[in-house]
Amino acid sequence: MELGWLLWGAALLLGLHVLTELSAAANFAVRLGFYYLLCVLGSALTAPVCVLVNGGRTVKNMRIIKAVVKTFKYFFGLRFEVKGLENFEVEGPAIIVSNHQSVLDMMGLMEVLPDDCVQVAKKELVYAGPVGLIIYLGGVIFINRKSTDSAKMVMAEVAKTMAAENVKVWVYPEGTRNCTGDLLPFKKGAFHLAVQAQVPVIPVVYSSFTTFYNPKKNLFTSGKIKVEVLPPIETKGLTSDDVSDLTDRCFHIMRETLFKLSGRPGEVKDSS
Repeated sequence: MELGWLLWGAALLLGLHVLTELSAAANFAVRLGFYYLLCVLGSALTAPVCVLVNGGRTVKNMRIIKAVVKTFKYFFGLRFEVKGLENFEVEGPAIIVSNHQSVLDMMGLMEVLPDDCVQVAKKELVYAGPVGLIIYLGGVIFINRKSTDSAKMVMAEVAKTMAAENVKVWVYPEGTRNCTGDLLPFKKGAFHLAVQAQVPVIPVVYSSFTTFYNPKKNLFTSGKIKVEVLPPIETKGLTSDDVSDLTDRCFHIMRETLFKLSGRPGEVKDSS
């Protein structure tokens, strides 16, 4: 009986291997499915550890979550080349902004996430089973993107939390995933928050995933991701009248860096 199950299992694995070699769509589906499975299993196994070690919801749990997620890259042949981590070493709170490309961003986030840093994420994620539970335990701040008034209230509370708990906040200013190799226009919420709290903005840029991950082309292979943490942009003395200029400045710096990291320096001049 046990031998039969082993033979069926071996045949299934062999069949999947052959299918993924023959079909790009099958390869993409299998690898992405495995990634989701890792996220669910990793979250389910890590959640009890977070509760036992830290007692419940706290940003301290991010150290545990980070250690687990950083192992995922080995399953997919992904390599990270990171520069500028010293730029996270600012005294006191800060707003960290980065480009947002795909579901794989969680691996990139955990590769460089500094201590005492919480993320802002869409409210729907809290209902994502074990994954929702683990990010809740990690202290992630949930925001209702469909309600402008609600989002403003959450951001006001974030400003208070930053000051009271001396934490950094990680925000994706594009507001949604964008796997085009370029940036979407930035929403101003993170920059209003930085000016309101008078804390620096630290841009983080990940090179384009399009050479190894592209859902439209059923592409999901191994690859290298370059990450650069840029110098902090000070906001002391700025007012709400300066938010638009601050947003534009950060957008252009990050776009230029994105093209540089992705091997497209010639497009920098076209971004003006």
